Amino acid sequence: MLEYLLSPETWAALATLTVLEVVLGIDNLVFLAITSARLPEHQQASARRIGLFMALFLRIALLSTLTFIAALTTPITTIGSFELSWRDVVLGVGGLYLVYKGVMEIHEAVEGGEGPDMKPRPPASYVSVISTIMILDLVFSLDSIITAVGMTDNLPVMIAAIVIAILIMMFAANGVSGFINKHPTIKMLALAFLILVGTALLADAAHFHIPRGYLYFAIAFSMGVETLNLLARRKQKPME
Repeated sequence: MLEYLLSPETWAALATLTVLEVVLGIDNLVFLAITSARLPEHQQASARRIGLFMALFLRIALLSTLTFIAALTTPITTIGSFELSWRDVVLGVGGLYLVYKGVMEIHEAVEGGEGPDMKPRPPASYVSVISTIMILDLVFSLDSIITAVGMTDNLPVMIAAIVIAILIMMFAANGVSGFINKHPTIKMLALAFLILVGTALLADAAHFHIPRGYLYFAIAFSMGVETLNLLARRKQKPME
């Protein structure tokens, strides 16, 4: 047992999978911020923690059924030359939801507060927000879980990587959510990012893979430019 724990292969696999889970969890943090913002402020942090905690058990349960994961990529039907699998169905539905969510939130932010008859949407229910976080976390993590199974057959290492990644997300969620909700322009960029990720999931479902590095670079560049704008506006205020 000690030899197994001290094995360089074990630690290399753990480090690789942890980094993979954390990097692929960036879009999940954005979704957490947008979804939990529909709750009263005093419930937001606990909803994020509970949603991620329950999602952790769902991921571990999914990992524990390796045969089921392998079956996700097995074609269930063929449409012409297109082989449809359950993975394609899950990614397609998740992508459609993210595009819908992003478009509706942007529409409300731009036009929802205008006009005498326009009323803001009521806060979402606590249970519905937690359920949404759990389900979308699985959609976001599906590819990383399938990749993890392909990289190693060591279940304890895969579970450890997921636990570490979820803990990091829990630690970062409040800061990311607070920053996004505090700055309307950053929130708009985050919503655009959700639409971008949803489009990428739809492309994956259609077997047209868009490298995630392109998406992350695009949003990082946009966030960097907007951060410079925030700093510039902050310096201008004392001069006015």
